[in-house]
Amino acid sequence: MKSKTQTCPHCGGNVRIYQNPLPTVDILIQRNNRILLIQRKNFPYGWALPGGFIDYGESAEKAAVREAREETKLEVYNLRLLGVYSKPDRDPRFHTISVVYTAEARGESKASDDAADLGWFDRRHLPSPLAFDHKQILTDFFDEQFH
Repeated sequence: MKSKTQTCPHCGGNVRIYQNPLPTVDILIQRNNRILLIQRKNFPYGWALPGGFIDYGESAEKAAVREAREETKLEVYNLRLLGVYSKPDRDPRFHTISVVYTAEARGESKASDDAADLGWFDRRHLPSPLAFDHKQILTDFFDEQFH
């Protein structure tokens, strides 16, 4: 496994960057025909699905549930796999693979952790800009829902 170093945008220290992709999860949370998106407070900025890294020893499903709770304060259920998205340029931080789930939620949503804000949106009124490849993910989700 080859690596190189890069300056961390958060701490300024040198960090080792491996060429192998780090798997992440994203979770498309639904309620009342709307989806929840977060406004990111860290680079890359924009609106996005809640999500993040899969911790060592953690399943992708548990990571999706954890990320939903951390970023939105919601408990999710009826978790289902939407798909795996893999593009070398999907994220400028080298997160090239994301396992994407859909879920329903209970509780009151509140922006937390990496989320500066959040909102519930319908298909016709999505915020801009959308981060990463989330426009494609949302298109795939809505196409699946209406076909």
